[in-house]
Amino acid sequence: MSDDPKKTGQDRQRISLKEPHEVGSWTESLGVTEQQLKAAVAAVGDSAEKVREYLRKK
Repeated sequence: MSDDPKKTGQDRQRISLKEPHEVGSWTESLGVTEQQLKAAVAAVGDSAEKVREYLRKK
């Protein structure tokens, strides 16, 4: 996700933990805490699809 309107849907396919606003958006979107999001990204990488799958199994 990005503040740059020129960026594509690719931004919604990857989870960036470097930008606080993105972390906030992803935690809200996925219904998890920041710690849960970071653990999921550490476990499966930054693919939003893989993170969703990982979190569903938890």
